[in-house]
Amino acid sequence: MRSMWNGQISFGLVTIPVKLYTATENHGPRFTQVHATDAGRIRYQRVCSVDGAEVPYAEIAKGVETDDGRLVVLTEDDLAEVPAPTAKTAEVVEFVPLESIDPIRFDKSYYVEPQKAAVKPYLLLRDALAKSGRVAITKIALRRRESLALLRVTSDVLVLETMLWPDELRTPDFPFLTEDHPQVRSQEMDMALSLIESMTSEVFEADRYHDQYREALEELIAAKVAGDETVTAPAAAAPDRADEDVSDLLAALSASVARATGTAPGDQTGDAPAQKTADETAAKKSAATKKAAPKKTAAKKAPAKKSAAKKTAAKKKTADRS
Repeated sequence: MRSMWNGQISFGLVTIPVKLYTATENHGPRFTQVHATDAGRIRYQRVCSVDGAEVPYAEIAKGVETDDGRLVVLTEDDLAEVPAPTAKTAEVVEFVPLESIDPIRFDKSYYVEPQKAAVKPYLLLRDALAKSGRVAITKIALRRRESLALLRVTSDVLVLETMLWPDELRTPDFPFLTEDHPQVRSQEMDMALSLIESMTSEVFEADRYHDQYREALEELIAAKVAGDETVTAPAAAAPDRADEDVSDLLAALSASVARATGTAPGDQTGDAPAQKTADETAAKKSAATKKAAPKKTAAKKAPAKKSAAKKTAAKKKTADRS
């Protein structure tokens, strides 16, 4: 297993460096969304709703909408400045009986492993919890979210259970709770208690139960494989630009030109962007031609100078002979 959090548990004056590991996992087939007609994989892209461009992950920030419809944008630097004292230290704040906590509060489970230098204080906390019959309440920040959590012992290992905050529990607001209820007769209650007694076990044995739906699904998949009812996933085709919505394409192009030229998208109408680009290209070409002209003239004059030099040398040679 790979640890997902490294930090320490503060137990009074005792500090226990530990690692957390996700304690649960989901089994069964992992589905991939595909097109039913050709088995092509369905892809999802992060697209900006303003300019229609795909946004790389590095440019994505977090936004929080206010009650009046405005948006607060938070970057990674903003989030890094938020104080989080529990990001690396989970401090035990009290001990309570496990029975006093409604399981509806439980969120996720993590195994707690001591680091090499902290085995003794880890064993101390583990054994003390087991003998006391209590669980430890703590606060911890995981994945930039602070949670209440409890520490308990199972299979000689400390387990950390994150819990929901009180305001995260929804209140059951059902009409029947305030309506007049039919009376349950004593005979009916006795029969219900008798049924409960007949179906009671001393210990919950999870191994007695199986995921029948998953087993049936795996059998179905195996049968299709055995019957060669499979397909080879086709290579992803390049997007067909001709099938794109023309208005969206024009909007994206207009926004791109506006960004490149430093103008607002509303400042361009009709073929203005294309005309402006053409004019700029023509101007650059004309300027380049003018600069190149002197060089061509100089190149043509060079042979003339060379011929004159040869004639002068020839005349001098003739005069010497005379």
